[in-house]
Amino acid sequence: MSVDLRKKPEKYFTGNRPEMLKYIPAEAKRILEIGCGEGNFGAYIRKDSGAEVWGVEYEVAEAEIAAKQLDRAFSGDVAAVMHELPDGYFDVIVCNDVLEHLTDPYSVLEKFKSKLTGEGIVVSSLPNIRYFRTFFDFVLHKNWDYTDNGIMDKTHYRFFTIKSIRKMYESLGYEVIILEGINATKSIRPVLWNLLFLGAFSDIKYLQFATVARPLKKSISK
Repeated sequence: MSVDLRKKPEKYFTGNRPEMLKYIPAEAKRILEIGCGEGNFGAYIRKDSGAEVWGVEYEVAEAEIAAKQLDRAFSGDVAAVMHELPDGYFDVIVCNDVLEHLTDPYSVLEKFKSKLTGEGIVVSSLPNIRYFRTFFDFVLHKNWDYTDNGIMDKTHYRFFTIKSIRKMYESLGYEVIILEGINATKSIRPVLWNLLFLGAFSDIKYLQFATVARPLKKSISK
């Protein structure tokens, strides 16, 4: 992942993502967060549940801050530091809006399997390319303009829909336990659009999709 995240706004690295906390099992004892930023999300889990929380962050400065909040923190591309992570160790691996920044999220998800415990899960949040503002912009206005942040972020290598998220996980031998929209817009426009098209565009109101997936035992790498 060769991207420059240094120009991102401060909140990019400090976001707590409270809407993702409900997907972390209360009984999880060892958690790894990929793209942990300054470690605030993991620090909250660590304080609230007493779980051991590790983090991986691409940017060095933010990783150094995370190291003070988490049990361990690594700096660098997740694919490059994977060998430093213990096998069969984590109950949960969290990717909050991270996989879209990777040139090859498929190989990273494949490698996660060896790092999870027998009942371990991957929890992810992924931007919805069909979110109504983006959808209307390229369908109705013929625009495909990259931005400094958001769904059309210049540092995104991959774009996802609810169907492609499921296909990605299942093609890699994961069982998708939960796949649902989060951060729904309060705008009336998606409602009116769905009335017009009999609900065929119910997904466009969600900014992101949250996924909980578990590797099928027969697909776990040795």
